[in-house]
Amino acid sequence: MSLPSNQYTKNPPLDEVDLLPDPIAQLQAWIEAAREAGMIEPGAMTLATADAQGRPSARIVLFKGAKDGGVCFYTNYESRKGCDLAGNPQAALVFWWDKLERQVRLEGRVDRLSREDAEHYFHQRYRGSQIGAVTSRQSAVVATRAELDARYDAHEQALQGQPVPLPDFWGGYRLLPESVEFWQGRGGRLHDRLRYRRDDAGWRIERLEP
Repeated sequence: MSLPSNQYTKNPPLDEVDLLPDPIAQLQAWIEAAREAGMIEPGAMTLATADAQGRPSARIVLFKGAKDGGVCFYTNYESRKGCDLAGNPQAALVFWWDKLERQVRLEGRVDRLSREDAEHYFHQRYRGSQIGAVTSRQSAVVATRAELDARYDAHEQALQGQPVPLPDFWGGYRLLPESVEFWQGRGGRLHDRLRYRRDDAGWRIERLEP
């Protein structure tokens, strides 16, 4: 006999009055709740992009704060996602927290953060991660792991006793959402879906059928 499927009963109903007026503030509150619930990576989010021909791709990146109403992440500009965003600066993000039976979806335009923002974040990272960013030709084919490790070791040796410089090909992005949907599981699969959508007055909250 098959096991019963998840009945999504961990939370009380999610009503419009339960949400903060600003969707980014509400997102940060749910990320904090995920952290308190013991999620290993509460800021993990799926980033979906498409190239100039409309071919999609998706991967997990990490939430690195909010800035001026947008959600930030950092990566190599020459990676597949960086190349996609250069040709088509529209993207979507999805957070999923199984322990809380919650999901958040964001869609909108992506722009680059300033070099100053990138410098500030880069030099807060663990030194090994900084050297890794200098080393990796992200998304490029490499013949062997040994080749990659040797390149890392060479950079580590060359930079010994020095600050690691921020590479020109590495920095931050910000997704400025046009819509943000908060999903919370509910019994009978009649889940709660509340979407913030921009209009001339700011943000409007509307309920979607599950």
